[in-house]
Amino acid sequence: MLPPILFVHGLATSGARTWGENGWLDLVQDANRESIVTDLPGHGASYHIASNMTYEKCYESVLSSISTPPVDAIGFSLGARLLLTVASKNPDTFRKLVLSGIGDNLFSVDKTRYKNIRDGIEGKPNPSNPESRYFNQLSEAVDINRLAIQELIDSPQSPLAVDQLREVNCPVLVVIGENDFAAPATKLLESLPNATYLELKGVDHFATPKNFSFMEAALKFIDAEPQW
Repeated sequence: MLPPILFVHGLATSGARTWGENGWLDLVQDANRESIVTDLPGHGASYHIASNMTYEKCYESVLSSISTPPVDAIGFSLGARLLLTVASKNPDTFRKLVLSGIGDNLFSVDKTRYKNIRDGIEGKPNPSNPESRYFNQLSEAVDINRLAIQELIDSPQSPLAVDQLREVNCPVLVVIGENDFAAPATKLLESLPNATYLELKGVDHFATPKNFSFMEAALKFIDAEPQW
């Protein structure tokens, strides 16, 4: 019997919006697989679970949502980074792993991009920066705790080390849009012992979760193709 599939969303959104509204959960149900949809602290159903918000608390929330490992998991952006962190510290947690919206950006910090995101979340977006405006829009949602998200992005978050990633021994599918700011994923792929790569042509970061080619490839990879 195949295990449940854990879904982890990105920054300033929720499981319902990222995975539910884009059709992922319906497709998984059609494949007769169980879904575990977790909301990070300060997001969605976990709006109020956000005191002293840190990356470590988000990591712990993801880990605590897995009651019986191994599971399959699909993550986007921050969610993908958190899943990768869990896998690097607890190699037996996952049977198969799908990581989207992350790449070689994991190994460095882009201070200009970080400032634009932070300004957007704070409600002071850079009008000339689409990403800053987009995060401002995301943070205005009623199920997003804006102050908590600000604390989260200000919390310590060290770049991932290649030695850590070599511990991730389960099969991993890395998916990234051709126009994603997180691209390329060369170093990430070289660091993972058992990785497969999919580039989404003409797709940017924010369009990734709704891309049908991504859905099709990810569900096939984790043996969750709908049984029509």
